[in-house]
Amino acid sequence: MALISLHNVSKTYPPARKGEPPVAALQEINLEIEVGEIFGIIGYSGAGKSTLVRLINALESSTSGTITVDGRQVSGVPERKLKSIRLGIGMIFQQFNLFNSKTVRNNIAYPLRVAGQSKAEIAARVDELLAFVGLTDKADSYPEQLSGGQKQRVGIARALAAAPKILLADEATSALDPETTHEVLALLRRANRELGITIVVITHEMDVIKNLATRVAVMDGGRIVEQGDVFEVFSNPRRDSSQKFVSTVVRGIPSPDELASLKARHEGRIVTLSFRDGDEAQAGVFLELAAAGVGFELIYGGINDISGRAFGHLTLALKGADQAIDDALASVGTGIKVTELS
Repeated sequence: MALISLHNVSKTYPPARKGEPPVAALQEINLEIEVGEIFGIIGYSGAGKSTLVRLINALESSTSGTITVDGRQVSGVPERKLKSIRLGIGMIFQQFNLFNSKTVRNNIAYPLRVAGQSKAEIAARVDELLAFVGLTDKADSYPEQLSGGQKQRVGIARALAAAPKILLADEATSALDPETTHEVLALLRRANRELGITIVVITHEMDVIKNLATRVAVMDGGRIVEQGDVFEVFSNPRRDSSQKFVSTVVRGIPSPDELASLKARHEGRIVTLSFRDGDEAQAGVFLELAAAGVGFELIYGGINDISGRAFGHLTLALKGADQAIDDALASVGTGIKVTELS
């Protein structure tokens, strides 16, 4: 059974002004997140990501549909019964949300004090988490004395304090530089691997999804327009929204303007070879071209790796007799798609 399940969930807000229509923030969301996975939810601003998070952690209720978290229904449940559900969900925020007047140790200890744990239990748990996030030497420092990456490590430790089953990371790397983002993602992977915690990553950064998640849902206009295995969505995006996100980290087939520029700078016939899981097939294509006496130059694109699976798009300028090029391309295996651009 899924750890988090949403079935036909919609959320509508009242109109901002009299006479205006209600605001449909979410429409017919169907989503299942399994125990122990890292699930990505991606979308541009206004897509409905933040609303979805507030429904999962029971900070808001849905207008219609059912939401189940860890076997318990969240939608339509009285506020007094939601506390135990929220205790099983940790949150990491974009702006860290730390108490500036509290030390690192006391920031991490805060949710444990709220939960009523003893001083001895709190001290032991905080020491354990400081070691886990690599901040033992910063225990008595204040947030203003920390770097952005260190602040987010404190945020992760605080989110893990009550040993939740679910960790919601809401734009957790948006305020960080690329190197620090890499470190934070590595820490989240470690939390998933070593602690068995289920992580839901909400972001507008496709590179975060590429490097962290196993499955992804793409949101647009309050709907999930595509979802599935990260490799499948990256290598074969089916919706315009998905294609726009993928294009931020994957160079695909050149656009008309890019193609015009390539033609101005390179002679020959221009083709794009699209690969999926095709290391051997790629080598075979190049051997076929060479054997046919066709010269080739890589002028656009690249190969990407996701969880050990390769895919990509290579645009080549081919030089040689047309028949030789046709014969070589005709011999390309079924695992490679050939798109002729000139």
